[in-house]
Amino acid sequence: MRKPAFSFRDIGPGLVIAATGLGAGDLIAAAVAGAQYGTAILWAALLGAIMKFVMNEGLTRWQLATGSTLLEGWVQRLPRVVSIYFFIYLLIWSFIVAGALIAGTGLAAHALFPGLSVEVWGVVHSLAALMLVFIGRYALLETLMKFFMGLMFVVVLVCAFLVAPAPSELVAGLFTPAVPEGSILLVFGVIGGVGGSVTLLCYGYWIRERGWTRPQDLRRSRNDLAVAYVLTGLFGMALMIIAAGVRPEVITGPQLALGIASQLETVVGPFGKWCFLVGFWSAVFSSMLGVWQGIPYLFADFIQQYTHQPGAPVAIDTRSPVYRGYLLYLAIPPIVLLQVGKPVWLVITYAVAGAFFMPLLALLLLYMNNRHAWLGGLRNGVATNLVLLASVLVFGILLYGEISNYLS
Repeated sequence: MRKPAFSFRDIGPGLVIAATGLGAGDLIAAAVAGAQYGTAILWAALLGAIMKFVMNEGLTRWQLATGSTLLEGWVQRLPRVVSIYFFIYLLIWSFIVAGALIAGTGLAAHALFPGLSVEVWGVVHSLAALMLVFIGRYALLETLMKFFMGLMFVVVLVCAFLVAPAPSELVAGLFTPAVPEGSILLVFGVIGGVGGSVTLLCYGYWIRERGWTRPQDLRRSRNDLAVAYVLTGLFGMALMIIAAGVRPEVITGPQLALGIASQLETVVGPFGKWCFLVGFWSAVFSSMLGVWQGIPYLFADFIQQYTHQPGAPVAIDTRSPVYRGYLLYLAIPPIVLLQVGKPVWLVITYAVAGAFFMPLLALLLLYMNNRHAWLGGLRNGVATNLVLLASVLVFGILLYGEISNYLS
């Protein structure tokens, strides 16, 4: 009997990557764009989702064709400088992003239940996520992430519906690309911010947990990713619509989310405020769960590549000391950033190295996935190469803007 082209049973790892990628940073980037330029650049969220889909599909295709993760491919087939650079960046990225997630979950929970301080709520969420990952396996993560993705998606769409402008304005913002004066870097920020960055690499480990290891599994992975990035694009556009509809006074930093909630209360009543705050909390806590569970795979995989003999098993044991050690590194040391803030040198290193990561990833997918000797019939097509080239351009401009910002 012929298998159906699409099955809801195949939807899982994509929702995990989507919920992980939709953190406080994505929320703020999209909301700032909506607050400043209304719905004129809705198309940027859509384009960002398309680019991230193509990049994630590319790393999936590499893995299913070669049997190795993209990180393993970097270690085994490219100059050592590539993997060493990524490893150093991973250590810094993990520390700062973990600190931001701890602060973000604390802020979201404090807005809902002000009985505890932001700092205490942040620590509580970090330890809760630590325990959930420590005692559970991938199946638990997928179940939780489906719940959180559904929750945040529904409440954000409800809020967007309550303040949405005329349909003609939405259609124009989506299908008539415009770049308002002074918005170019923000447009590229929305494109680059939608759907995560380093967390893209976690998808390869999550499909392994699902047992998707053969080239024949590519179709189900594409369906999974398509659903995930449709939801990601809609989520980003909904945030822009909400911010455009309420025009918060504060348009920078984490306080932006609270400003939107306050304005929603003024425009549509208490329901709008609490609905948005629940969505904000769901977004940042699900992102924390995904990072706590997924990023230790990358660290453990790197260590395994440099300490095991060629041909050794490549499966990552989530109960190994290396995996759990990095989980502890994510959940506990970054708490110090709640008190001392982020050292300037650490922020600058993180920002510049991070700006290099996305164009580097696009370039490596162009190089590695076009090698017939490595991928055979699963190598890139023309459309994929064009999108990857566009990604190099977009993320390259973001890189230039980031470096210029810190040198000026």
